[in-house]
Amino acid sequence: MKSREQWGSRLGFVLAAAGSAVGLGNIWKFPYMTGQNGGGAFLIIYLFFVFTIGLSVMLAEFAIGRAAQRNPIGAFAVLKGKAWPLVGAIGMIAGFLILSFYSVVAGWTIAYIVKMASGTLVGDADALGAAFGSFISDPVEPILYHALFMGLTVAVVLGGVHDGIERACKVLMPMLFVLLIVLIIRAVTLPGAEKGLAFFLMPDFSKISADMFNAALSQAFFSLSIGMGAMITYGSYLNRHENLGKSALWVTSLDSIVAVLAGLLILPAVFAFGFDPAAGPGLTFITLPAVFAQMPGGVFFGILFFLLLTVAALTSAVSLMQPIIAYFSDEKGWNPKVSAVFFGIVIFVLGIPSSLSLGIWSDFHIIGEKGFLDSVDYITSNLMMPIGGIMTSLFVGWVVADKMKDEATNNNEKKFKFLNGWLFICRFLAPLGISWVLISGL
Repeated sequence: MKSREQWGSRLGFVLAAAGSAVGLGNIWKFPYMTGQNGGGAFLIIYLFFVFTIGLSVMLAEFAIGRAAQRNPIGAFAVLKGKAWPLVGAIGMIAGFLILSFYSVVAGWTIAYIVKMASGTLVGDADALGAAFGSFISDPVEPILYHALFMGLTVAVVLGGVHDGIERACKVLMPMLFVLLIVLIIRAVTLPGAEKGLAFFLMPDFSKISADMFNAALSQAFFSLSIGMGAMITYGSYLNRHENLGKSALWVTSLDSIVAVLAGLLILPAVFAFGFDPAAGPGLTFITLPAVFAQMPGGVFFGILFFLLLTVAALTSAVSLMQPIIAYFSDEKGWNPKVSAVFFGIVIFVLGIPSSLSLGIWSDFHIIGEKGFLDSVDYITSNLMMPIGGIMTSLFVGWVVADKMKDEATNNNEKKFKFLNGWLFICRFLAPLGISWVLISGL
């Protein structure tokens, strides 16, 4: 059996895993979810769920991957067998499907770098909304940017774990933080930005509701890239001496910091110009370009913002692609470079209907009134990922608990003060919490 490639350092692994977790969900979705759910109170509940259920499931996935030294399907097969490899298959297929439409949306971020630089993003929110609608419904242009983004993803994966993913994330993740800090400084110094800061950082607990809890738990679960095989795969490249608990805490913390920084960037800017923080998905591609249009130096900061989004999307896309590359390398003996090119093309082709479903195929519905992109998103986010998260928690908490104890503690339980708390969450809280996400999503 050939030796398995490993991360070159703890820093490389943490940055790669954090890059997997940090994506459009943090910078695109989190600010508008906060806007729709009352601001600071939502932030506190979100962070609570991230550092309890989210952290526990992430540690569970790291432990499964390192214990088995295999891809998601192979890991469950090695550790228990029987029907359990189906859990890995559900997660891996979910990630594969998600990447097909995620790449389409990520392509929009590249397009908006070009549009911002060329000066075509001008006008008020209504004009920019019409321009955005015209762009995403075009049958050709978004697909070209989708192809470009998938090409970048494949280029990183072709380098392998150490020379490709780890090396890229060591550059891209620091770049992401630098871009965030520069943009935050600009946002919080705008006249009127203090209203956005107060909305985000001063919780109004009277706004707490069952819907807010559900939204916070859903965002916490989905923002960490758990339930789709990415963290199992990344964990499989870890050496036996790495402290899994500390690594999971580092990754979770970095992911949360990016989400908070994104809120500090977007909400003050939106409030400064009197826009609606609850504008939904259009906050990024309609409202923010309108903000940049009114801001001194807006073109420069707009370019930086969409570059930031592209970087975040790329580090996540790489982690969505790696599990299927690992599976065909581990189980079928495929050359990883051949797999990367082949599946890059397959994912690109699968993404085309998602792009067209926003335009010339908009009348074609799959689930109810949902088009192709929304249907794939619904199946993966509302069914496959939650099922994967629930079964992974139960697997670690009940089926292979003793082996996972040894793996998570490096055979020294005294060094892991929260071991029993972690197992309790995996056995009870995580399955119940994620089941709530699953049921409410349906």
